[in-house]
Amino acid sequence: MSSSEKEGGGVSAQNKGSWTAFLKSIASFNGDLASLTAPPFILSSTSLVEFSSYWAEHPSIFVAPAAEKDPQKRALLVLKWFLSTLKQQYASRSDKYGNEKKPLNPFLGELFLGKWVDDAGTTELVSEQVSHHPPVTAYHISNDKHGVSLQGYNAQKASFARTIYVKQIGHAVYSIPAFNETYLITLPNLHIEGLIFGSPFVELNDKTYITSSSGYTAKIDYSGKGWLSGKKNSFTATLYPTDKEKEILYTISGQWNKSFDITEGGKKGGVIGSYDAETPTTALIIAPLEEQGPLESRKAWAKVAAGIAIGDMDVTGVEKSKIEVAQRELRQKERDEGRTWERRYFSLVENDEVLEKLAPSIPGFLAEPDKTGGVWRFDEKKASAIAEKKKAGAS
Repeated sequence: MSSSEKEGGGVSAQNKGSWTAFLKSIASFNGDLASLTAPPFILSSTSLVEFSSYWAEHPSIFVAPAAEKDPQKRALLVLKWFLSTLKQQYASRSDKYGNEKKPLNPFLGELFLGKWVDDAGTTELVSEQVSHHPPVTAYHISNDKHGVSLQGYNAQKASFARTIYVKQIGHAVYSIPAFNETYLITLPNLHIEGLIFGSPFVELNDKTYITSSSGYTAKIDYSGKGWLSGKKNSFTATLYPTDKEKEILYTISGQWNKSFDITEGGKKGGVIGSYDAETPTTALIIAPLEEQGPLESRKAWAKVAAGIAIGDMDVTGVEKSKIEVAQRELRQKERDEGRTWERRYFSLVENDEVLEKLAPSIPGFLAEPDKTGGVWRFDEKKASAIAEKKKAGAS
């Protein structure tokens, strides 16, 4: 058994039977694994709608590109920021390998709202479940002081072939209006390691891209530990003028959950910077539970989370079922009345300028709106109306 499996501890003796049965059900299942019910003991008390916050847990790195006058260096800072989010997004939930849990599936309309306050000013987060079939989470993160924003949406398609593979569908758009600059970001695919030992952890695979309206593209290649060599969570990223991949301006390489170095030109160039992924994050501030609305994630899942926290799987199952039944009844009522659920902060768009201009520069990029219920964008008018209501003291 490897050190990672020892650290994770694996499945307890009392849960081994359930885990084995779960693995067998995965292996024989045809379709999207998201529809499979996982054993309660591997459930996380966190809803997937909260994962949007992982994009900006280092607000100063998130806003840094806005202070850079050189477009080439700005593109490098955007790449550095993206790489700095990977540990938060894919490894921060388990300090040790083998503790990855299955997040709760958000219900349609579920919200997660918060803000970070630090030297970068106030950075605000809005995350909303905009679709349930297929499951899609949309998000918007903004810092008005520095004039930086990020928006995007994602869905996951899971399948099994010796391990669980997760294809992420969707994209993100990073914007710096002061420079009239936008960046189109694709999302990494991943797979789950350590299943046989009951000690699951995430490993990224394949490649992703970031391409900008200013004429620069970054390609990130992910590689994990192979049978004979390599280190977990390894990657190599290169930044180059768009459509000129061999003209490497900068290279960043290392382990996204530990540290990486930035070199000028290729890998053999001089190191001009580095990043330590252990850098402390800034705490996200959310409203107290009693001040949250019924659609807000922590309030909605509070009883389920309490059941998980004390290891009472009966309570967990009952409370989770209550939410799911209520959602099914609400959807049926909408169908009976000929209505559709009104999204609070996001809207569907027909033709998106960012995709039209930047998507052709990314090899093999497909927006796949049929798999995400369409192309979702943050709706400023909706957000402003909600803000006005809050100011007026309305619910």
